[in-house]
Amino acid sequence: MVSDATTWDGSAFRTAVQSALDDFLDVQAGRLTPLGPDAERLITEARRAVSGGKRFRASFCYWGYRAFQPEVEDEAALARACAALEMLHASALVHDDFMDASDTRRGRPATHRAFEAEHRADGWRGDAGQYGAAAAILLGDLLLSWSEELLRRCGLPAERISPALEVFDACRSEVIAGQFLDVSVQARGRADVETAMTVLRYKSAKYSIERPLHIGAALAGADAEALARLSSFGLPLGEAFQLRDDLLGVYGDPATTGKPAGDDLVEGKRTVLVALALDAAGDLEAALLDRSLGTRLSPAEVERLRSIIDDSGAHAQVEEVIAELERLAVAGLDQAGVDDHAAVVLRQLASAATQRVV
Repeated sequence: MVSDATTWDGSAFRTAVQSALDDFLDVQAGRLTPLGPDAERLITEARRAVSGGKRFRASFCYWGYRAFQPEVEDEAALARACAALEMLHASALVHDDFMDASDTRRGRPATHRAFEAEHRADGWRGDAGQYGAAAAILLGDLLLSWSEELLRRCGLPAERISPALEVFDACRSEVIAGQFLDVSVQARGRADVETAMTVLRYKSAKYSIERPLHIGAALAGADAEALARLSSFGLPLGEAFQLRDDLLGVYGDPATTGKPAGDDLVEGKRTVLVALALDAAGDLEAALLDRSLGTRLSPAEVERLRSIIDDSGAHAQVEEVIAELERLAVAGLDQAGVDDHAAVVLRQLASAATQRVV
């Protein structure tokens, strides 16, 4: 997966992770065969849920491992361990799309919408929306369960998997609690910058970068002190990663994000970007932004809200915070005591995570 001392074949790694996920689902499909066609539909949607993506979580897990164990004895086993993070991510996305009432994910119908459409097409009894909701909850739960199974059975030594599972347990608790905090903030209809940052940290930042790094390092035999040093890199970088995601949720091009224009505004996300804009905008503009969140918006209305955020200085401020967090992360990496080669690739991944356009 590495071509020389300064570059990494990310495409080959993504292929290896996808193969690990596909192979795992093949096994699960065989186990569920006795349940008949409905189980087949569930597996089909599971395959869609774990397909594609940039594989940042898997990548940070892999390089968290190589940061402390430069030589990998079993690449296939490590790829399976890294794939567990992508299974967890797929679970979170299936549930997140349902909770946010999102219609699309990566340019295709969100899981609950796909099952809802099947219900309607087949002319079944009952409410199609309720069926789609139930199916998405169950698939998300199944993916969550499978993520642990994939890590536990990855094939690396049991004495390495056990401490990694402890981190994985913490990761799952954090992201689910962060999700609940997020929906509670949206329900209350208000969030200051500090609250928005707490949501960001636990819903995304820790499970996107810090915990994958920790899991990889634990699999390599790193101790608690080494994991703590990695946090000085992983946590600020995870925060920068999610702040970039928040910008894309407002300014991203639907052709590349696979989401409608201004999707976070339509969904009513109380992000750091929005909290900063509400603090700094004029009274009339802030009131318009506040009451528009979570409503159906025309393209012109989305553009108007973008202008309010821009004029408030919030957009520029978030860009500045992203740059500062990336600087802090790289400085933390320099003090983390990791393998030199791994450090080079982790810096490349840091840039990719914070400067992406999708």
